[in-house]
Amino acid sequence: MRLSGVRIGFGLTGSHCTIEEVLPEMERLKQEGAEIFPILSPAVAGTDTRFNRAKEVLAKIRALTGKEPWLKLTEVEPIGPEKKLDIMVVAPCTGTTLARLAMGLSDTPVTLACKAHWRNERPVVAAIATNDGLGGTFQHLAALFNRKFFFIVPFRQDNPVEKPKSLVSKMDLLPATVEAALQGQQLQPVLLGS
Repeated sequence: MRLSGVRIGFGLTGSHCTIEEVLPEMERLKQEGAEIFPILSPAVAGTDTRFNRAKEVLAKIRALTGKEPWLKLTEVEPIGPEKKLDIMVVAPCTGTTLARLAMGLSDTPVTLACKAHWRNERPVVAAIATNDGLGGTFQHLAALFNRKFFFIVPFRQDNPVEKPKSLVSKMDLLPATVEAALQGQQLQPVLLGS
């Protein structure tokens, strides 16, 4: 097991259509020996959508990780001072979350978990899923690329014809990106073909 003993904070944010692609990768990380600490944004924890129901997502995450998801700022704040994690993953990572991270905002459990973790100079991995990645969100993505200890799951335009600004990470590259980030490396190539 390549990730035996690795403590992963796993933040899920509101790209509801991508959550079902992310959960199998969370399971793969656990199968590789990682201990997963789930952290949910309010949008994931409390919003029913045409893609999924919040209670069902919570139940799947509890069953998969064996842990109760952290849903409050007070639950994630100790991540920094207690050095609870080896790596923080945000998948899916929305454009809104990218903007919050780039601007240093810590007003959701996921963004506070990242900020608390970064203070220890430990890696944060983002798997983006945003309809505005090549629009207003692009500046935030570029700013984060220049930040130390920030790594991104390789991504592509997911539908260049109908959604020309939309970007999504190739979620099955999440485990490899985590392994590379733990070594201080960015998995390459970052930009994938359509």
